[in-house]
Amino acid sequence: MTARVCIAQIGAAHGVRGEVRLKAFTEDPLNVARYGPLESEDGTRRFEIEAVRPAKDMLVARLKGVTDRDAAERLTNLRLYVSRERLPKPAADEFYHADLVGLTVTRQNGETVGTVKAVHNFGAGELIEIEPPSGATIMLPFDESTVPVVDIANGKIVAEPPVDA
Repeated sequence: MTARVCIAQIGAAHGVRGEVRLKAFTEDPLNVARYGPLESEDGTRRFEIEAVRPAKDMLVARLKGVTDRDAAERLTNLRLYVSRERLPKPAADEFYHADLVGLTVTRQNGETVGTVKAVHNFGAGELIEIEPPSGATIMLPFDESTVPVVDIANGKIVAEPPVDA
């Protein structure tokens, strides 16, 4: 199966003509419409963006075939994906969050901390969620001081979590 990347999530319906609020996870939010049809997480539904415009803290999108508020409301919280090959190749010092999930996290001394489970952004900066070999998950700021090394090619991240983590 082709690797896919989540690039947007549908929010609430917007108005009565089937438009939806859309949160884009692309560097430039308006680029969400560049990648062609988007798919639901399970791959069974496809959506084409007919029009998209910026609004306060989000986008407003018109999806092909979604023509009324009821249809738009049924899509609330749906995550939208594209196949990885449709996305531009990241620069040498860039990567997609999807590339981080599953990487091994070690301290600088080589001690294993765990595996990256997810990358989150709750509005105050990015966090990586690490699943240790045992115990509760760890959330770390995803910045250069806490995570000085991201080595996608070798499948690892070097991080310096607090000593008790």
